[in-house]
Amino acid sequence: MKKAPLSWRIKNSLRWGYITGWAGAMLAKYIPKLSRGSAMGAAGELHAKYIFADGTNVEYGTLGRRKVTSDFVNRLVDHFTGNASTDFDGSFKFHGAGTDNTAEAASDTALVSEVAGVRATGTAATDSAGANIYKSVGTVAFTSTAGIVEHGLFNSSAGGYLMDRTVFAEIAVSSDDSIEFTYKLTVYASG
Repeated sequence: MKKAPLSWRIKNSLRWGYITGWAGAMLAKYIPKLSRGSAMGAAGELHAKYIFADGTNVEYGTLGRRKVTSDFVNRLVDHFTGNASTDFDGSFKFHGAGTDNTAEAASDTALVSEVAGVRATGTAATDSAGANIYKSVGTVAFTSTAGIVEHGLFNSSAGGYLMDRTVFAEIAVSSDDSIEFTYKLTVYASG
């Protein structure tokens, strides 16, 4: 499979958000071990594959490792306590894409500039690499040209709660093309 242009891969991997996201993912993996069982960790990761209208594909690989939102974390805790008014209200498997590269924040509740009408229903499953990895794969189809720079994972096909928002270097899409997004949330048990 063809890879994204080298210039795009360099530009994306040199972004401050990509670098700090990578560092955060490493901390989430190793802090549970280093804390001798007193901490757990979690890290999100987003991958993409561009699919042209003719069926050819370009693998973009890892777009970023950011940002699980406070809204999601709060709803997770409320879910455990049985607070029905803030229950999950469905599965976090809906993929949205947008055109604004404002930096991610834990306080995000939506994409900054979501492309209307393109949110895709993904699959919600445990990843084959481990029972501690939640995975959703969704293919967002585009009806016009756009410069896609943000992705969000939601629990609804419209509106809903935002689980994760990731900003990345621009992927220029054309009408009738699509991007297959793969989102993974890995939760590490106490060491």
